[in-house]
Amino acid sequence: MSLPHAILTALLEKPSSGLELTRRFDRSIGYFWSATHQQIYRELGKLEQAGQIRALEPAQPARGQKREYEVLPAGREALSAWVARPEDPKQVRDPLLLRMRAAAVVGAPGLDAELRRHLMLHRRQLAEYLEIERRDFAPGRDMDGRDADGDRLRHLVLRGGIDLENFWIGWLTRALAEYPAQEAQPR
Repeated sequence: MSLPHAILTALLEKPSSGLELTRRFDRSIGYFWSATHQQIYRELGKLEQAGQIRALEPAQPARGQKREYEVLPAGREALSAWVARPEDPKQVRDPLLLRMRAAAVVGAPGLDAELRRHLMLHRRQLAEYLEIERRDFAPGRDMDGRDADGDRLRHLVLRGGIDLENFWIGWLTRALAEYPAQEAQPR
């Protein structure tokens, strides 16, 4: 449901081609809303048919040139309406949690290794988020006329990611301390 809104947001930040959007999803939006190259192109087509975006005319027409898209007023209105709409929090759907629940009944050889792997991945993601924060949101950073309110909101989204990674690191550390790997027998 939210992929079109993620695309509209990205295009309002900067008109882009589908390939550029895919790269931006990999570098920023994808941290909290992922999409494949195919999903992005499919959604661009739907948004264009709905009159919410349009392809820009290239400065110099060339064969095989990337189509760059911009948001039309109808797209901005749709995004504004979506932002204003109330939405309940989503339930957590994490395969690791389900696997741990299953391990309680069938045993869990190797579960401790998987918990350690997840811990390492969350530590790595936290380090990446902290580097983005250091680079893009350092105190006293020159704004160069940028949108201060927009930057505050982007920083809050990043802080949410940092807090989530800290949660997972703490939880996994506790799970590893409490989980008796040698006693992982089926019930």
